[in-house]
Amino acid sequence: MTPAIPGAVAETDDPAGGTFDTGTLGERVAEKLVAKIREEGIAPGTRLPSEHAMAQHFGVSRTIMREAIALLKADGLLTTRKGSGAFVCKTALPRAARGDPLTEQSVQSLLNLTEVRRGLEAEIAALAAVRRTPGQLAAIEHALRGVEDAMRAGGDGVEEDVRFHLCIAEATGNPYWVRFVEMFTQQIRLAVKVTRANEARRLDFMNQVREEHERIVAALAAGDADRARAAAGDHMLCVAERVRLADRDFWAGSGGELARDLVSSFGR
Repeated sequence: MTPAIPGAVAETDDPAGGTFDTGTLGERVAEKLVAKIREEGIAPGTRLPSEHAMAQHFGVSRTIMREAIALLKADGLLTTRKGSGAFVCKTALPRAARGDPLTEQSVQSLLNLTEVRRGLEAEIAALAAVRRTPGQLAAIEHALRGVEDAMRAGGDGVEEDVRFHLCIAEATGNPYWVRFVEMFTQQIRLAVKVTRANEARRLDFMNQVREEHERIVAALAAGDADRARAAAGDHMLCVAERVRLADRDFWAGSGGELARDLVSSFGR
């Protein structure tokens, strides 16, 4: 069955729903479409609605919709078959990261780790929401303030970010969750270095991270496991999206170097 693509978008509006608002209209429609595919878990091989139907749903012209599909096809996220339409492919690397094999491997490693962290962090947050003590909640809130203080002081907030997530694991009351996180602390730290460096290049990215962290803490404070699970999982999805939106200059410079450190860490 062909999935519906909800969310009409006028060509004069922001089709990215206010989340990622840069690029041409075609690029922003492409971002909204791929976000919807991931959000709804549309499986590889699934046929999308017709170009005409999607253009109507997004409130854009068929020319703009065709541009969006072409961009996602170039990224390896969609494939088209003559007479059949567009189909979802497996997740692919962003175009900006392509060209150098080592950089490609490094960025894919980063995305793979982020995918693993999504499931891990979501379940940890859900458990922490119903098990945390007042003291543990205070420690989590203190750790979050530490992230913001580090950023205001001109730091990268990496160690503070790692500590924030570890505090949430400790709030599960299950030492095995903590040990599981600690097993990957080195890789998580290196991954956070990459994502933090990317996010520091754009104020909107930095604001998004702050808001995502605050939503996690709010759910923990409310003792709402479902909200906490969703907030933590969404945070990791957004981390991956920001990685995909990093430009070629980032991957050719510091971003690529940091990502390669992540790959090297698995061989240590």
